[in-house]
Amino acid sequence: MGKKNPYDFTIIITVAILVTTGIIMVFSSSFSHAMVVLGDGYYFLKRVLMWTGVGLSAMIFCAKIEYWKWAKYAPTLLLGSIILLVLVLTPVGKEINGAQRWIYVGISIMPSEIAKFAAIIFVATTLNNKRERIQTFAYGVAPYLLLAGMFFGLIYQQPDFSTAFVVVVIIVAMVFVGGMKLSHFIGLTAAGVAGLASMIAYIFISGKGYKAKRITAFLDPWADPTDSGFQAVQSLLALGSGGLFGRGLGRSVQKHFYLPEPQNDFIFAIIGEELGYIGAVAIILLFMVLIWRGIRIAINAPDLLSCLMATGIVTMIIVQVIINIAVATSSMPVTGMPLPFISFGGNALAILMASMGILLNISKHTNMNRS
Repeated sequence: MGKKNPYDFTIIITVAILVTTGIIMVFSSSFSHAMVVLGDGYYFLKRVLMWTGVGLSAMIFCAKIEYWKWAKYAPTLLLGSIILLVLVLTPVGKEINGAQRWIYVGISIMPSEIAKFAAIIFVATTLNNKRERIQTFAYGVAPYLLLAGMFFGLIYQQPDFSTAFVVVVIIVAMVFVGGMKLSHFIGLTAAGVAGLASMIAYIFISGKGYKAKRITAFLDPWADPTDSGFQAVQSLLALGSGGLFGRGLGRSVQKHFYLPEPQNDFIFAIIGEELGYIGAVAIILLFMVLIWRGIRIAINAPDLLSCLMATGIVTMIIVQVIINIAVATSSMPVTGMPLPFISFGGNALAILMASMGILLNISKHTNMNRS
């Protein structure tokens, strides 16, 4: 496969900073909640440290495996992820806060996170093997639409619309980079936007269920600040009270039972409150650096397989970052989406770091300026 280069140091250092920031902010944002509810203020810190160790091991392991060897296991990964997505909807699945997204086998397994990884490997492998047929809709594009629809349907039933949406975007982005006709892409994008708009309109007009309340709260969170708009209002208060330099690390007010689960989906609001505008912008810049390096690796990748894998990994990060920050800033309706490498979530962290390992392995075979 040609001369090997060093691992991309920029990715290594950026991921290290993001993960370290995540450990600090998870501890800072969760201590009060963990102390009162669980009787152990260090509960989330101990768990995030454990999962960081798992993630680091996964990243090193994946960095040492040549990226093309994953193609051999693509069908197994896909089948395994589908089986887990089905099982989580049965009594085997564990329900928390009205969502059935986990399977407990000594540790909690989140099948939807595994599905992202499996989708990236499978789509990259099959597109690489059928590159000459991707120009046709029936044989090149339609099978991936069916795959995306299957993933969406299974994950949406948990219910987890945001993760289902991310998987679909990953698959479509990879198929586009793999050689889909521009006319097909434009048509699918238009159909997807129309379908999403219709679904949102139906939910809003019907006015039924928590989804309708979230859309109403997005339009005017202050209309019902103690119920449907509570999370959005508290997140905005946290961001606004942080000012330019923040209240100081550990001095957040909103984490004290005002903002629900501050160590998870709304951790960006706590970052804005404690570290201020400068801290929040610094986090965004770190993600921009990571995405930039990922895109450069995809562009300069040695072959189509590695290009598609890098595309899927970078797309996964881009979409999750945009959704999380958009929710925290009330730029879109509230939906559960962790901030990559920073929010508390063991499965998500392990999968992300494993994906970074694959990206690092690809970088060894990529010729580009590493300055």
